[in-house]
Amino acid sequence: MQKITAKGLRLIDEQGREHILRGVNLKCDGDPMKKLGWLDEEFFRRSKELGFRLLRLGLGWVSYEPAPGQYDENVLKEVDRIFDMAEKSGMYVFFDMHQDLYAAFEDGVGNGAPAWACLTDGHKRGKTRAVWAEGYFWDKAVHACFTNFWNNAVIPETGKGLQDHYAELWQLLARRYGESPALFGFDLMNEPHPGKLGGKIFRKLVAKGLRVFAVSPSVKRVRFLRALMKKDGYMLDHAMNEASMRKITGAVVKLTRKFETELYAPFVARMTKAVREMTPNGLIIVEQNYFANLGTQPSFVLPEGEQVLYTPHAYDFTVDTPAYQYASSERVGFMYDQYKITQKNAGIPALVGEWGGGGEGESFFPHIKFLMDKFDSYNWGNTYFTYQDGFYGQPIIQVISRPHPMAVNGGIDSYHVDTEQNVFVLNYVPADNDLFTEIYLPNGYESVDAGEGAEIAMDGNVLKIKTTADRIAVKYKDRPREGNSDDEIPENR
Repeated sequence: MQKITAKGLRLIDEQGREHILRGVNLKCDGDPMKKLGWLDEEFFRRSKELGFRLLRLGLGWVSYEPAPGQYDENVLKEVDRIFDMAEKSGMYVFFDMHQDLYAAFEDGVGNGAPAWACLTDGHKRGKTRAVWAEGYFWDKAVHACFTNFWNNAVIPETGKGLQDHYAELWQLLARRYGESPALFGFDLMNEPHPGKLGGKIFRKLVAKGLRVFAVSPSVKRVRFLRALMKKDGYMLDHAMNEASMRKITGAVVKLTRKFETELYAPFVARMTKAVREMTPNGLIIVEQNYFANLGTQPSFVLPEGEQVLYTPHAYDFTVDTPAYQYASSERVGFMYDQYKITQKNAGIPALVGEWGGGGEGESFFPHIKFLMDKFDSYNWGNTYFTYQDGFYGQPIIQVISRPHPMAVNGGIDSYHVDTEQNVFVLNYVPADNDLFTEIYLPNGYESVDAGEGAEIAMDGNVLKIKTTADRIAVKYKDRPREGNSDDEIPENR
């Protein structure tokens, strides 16, 4: 396997070819051993057929370290097995230290940290009334846990700070998997939340939102109130459009940047140092703060000279509710436009770490296609959220598994897939050597235009082309539809 590293805004292999990596998430909360057990040789074989070469392995802190300093060897042996199978199949793996609401607490809602690492300052976890994520907005126990984590509060039983324990866990993983050819990187924390400061951010978002709606000429107040009661799509399309979101999220940028510079940046630097003491391999993977998921523009202070990858996430704010069927491409497109600015400012590669949906039925597929077109326009790979047992038999696979450049002998200018005409076009600056460019095609091709004298061959589902031309156009074959259109993707967020 080729080692993948960062160079400017690109991901490149050891031969200098630019890579676009696509894959899936596996979120392993609840019973991690059961979830890990889904990954067998058939999973990796099928992933390769679908053009998926990247697995985001979402295990929480509690799965690795249920008691202070005591690591679950059974879980680690399962991870060993996954890395072995990944290497044999040519698939890369990156660790996602996953959390939602910091930890599961007593009610089982949320995941991430073990109970011994939950310092709530005496606050009791509130009851979940609507959606699982509401605790991020006003729950004092959740806020206290995050605040104590960022402050490296000491665990009385061990005399060590929370981040001290966290860094030691990252060192264990870096030491154990740092030499694996399948290692892609270390995602330091899923969607980091600002803690107590997050409560202030949320209150300011709500206050600004109310002011925006009160004066917006596009919002008819009576209709808006009726829409709230009936849960229809009016308020989603008219009240929360891109213009409204830009005004609302802009009100909290100073607060989110306070978190990013004063709390998140030192954390990233500390965890990077811990990992690099064990291995020089693997990308350091950073995510935006939780509220950037709503469209606030994130910014980073990154360790100098490091191999860093940015993995933004975005879902329409209706996610995890029945209204997700009204997910707006305009709103989510606005979020990704913000993230593209962040990537350019940071000067590092980007790959979408989480995105998706589809349990809403086939009417949701145009939104998924819009997002894939957006990622392609930015030259970004992605890992779809999320893999469940049986997921590869779902109809949505036919939407997210589509032609893309896997390894390009040079630097990509642009690429595009016309799914109506079955045409893929790649524009790039070819390197001065005779290496192959590799393009994933689900079902082969009818014709290829790669310039005079091009050498062309198919290797499974991969089109290999050796050419000096700076443009490759492929008329690809459609493939038979799979799965049952009535099936739904199980919810696992």
